[in-house]
Amino acid sequence: MTGPDYQNLIDSQIHSFIRATDSCYPPEAASLDIAGQRRVYDIMCAQFRQPYPEGIRAQDETIAGVPCRRYSGSAPSVLYFHGGGFVVGGLHSHDDVCAEIAAATGLEVISVDYRLSPEHDHPAAFEDACAVALALRGPLLLVGDSAGANLAAAAAHALRGKAAILGQVLIYPGLGGDRSRGSYQTHAFAPMLTLADVEFYAGIRGPETRGDASLAPLQDSDFSGLPPTYAVAAECDPLADDALAYGAAIMAAGGQAHAETAAGLVHGYLRARHMSDRAAASFARICATLSAFARSEWPFKETQ
Repeated sequence: MTGPDYQNLIDSQIHSFIRATDSCYPPEAASLDIAGQRRVYDIMCAQFRQPYPEGIRAQDETIAGVPCRRYSGSAPSVLYFHGGGFVVGGLHSHDDVCAEIAAATGLEVISVDYRLSPEHDHPAAFEDACAVALALRGPLLLVGDSAGANLAAAAAHALRGKAAILGQVLIYPGLGGDRSRGSYQTHAFAPMLTLADVEFYAGIRGPETRGDASLAPLQDSDFSGLPPTYAVAAECDPLADDALAYGAAIMAAGGQAHAETAAGLVHGYLRARHMSDRAAASFARICATLSAFARSEWPFKETQ
């Protein structure tokens, strides 16, 4: 079977982004140890980092024992969980993303430096996510990309009735879908993230337990009572189906969800928001949705 035609699905701007990302990784990147993977990832993130928008300030603090970074803005707070396969990333890797969300929405953003694998098996990162959310007490918006979207959704499931969550925004989320079918197979060799990468990151958190919503939110048996949800997938990504399946599950349980696929985009496209019109448009839609959720408004005409 012929694979997707990425040459035509992906436009020249995203192809440039892919090349710029690849240029940060040495030929031996696949054989690097965890420390080496983190070092190269940090170098790559630094290449794309943008200065803070005017008027945005940030300070580091500890919340519920977890290192966090708070960006200036008004209530309700946006709780942000960074991507990186539960292995790489931290307060630095998504620093500019969080600063720009604060600037675009006017909301306070709090980035969470949750514990990483393999030093800390599941449920360490999940416990950090829930602990920070509970400690903040006030109304919250949960946001994450990739692995961070998994943590945002897992926390939303666990904290039903325990925390005031106004909405969640999940950006190219990995939510524990069936890796033997659908987008996992169609886009098994996609640029930026492959099925082999997904398998590696899934295994590094420790043993996978089927039906554990704290590990794989899509495997929950109950999708009722969840906050309004916006889940956006990248088209050229093995994880693409997870966002759509998750939105459908919430709607089937009577909740509000809007799931969509961002055409021609790849995993990690938030870093391309200053060099790709498509990525910039998606980032603007994410910020607009957060602003609407903060006002307890539903910004979508359709629910799916």
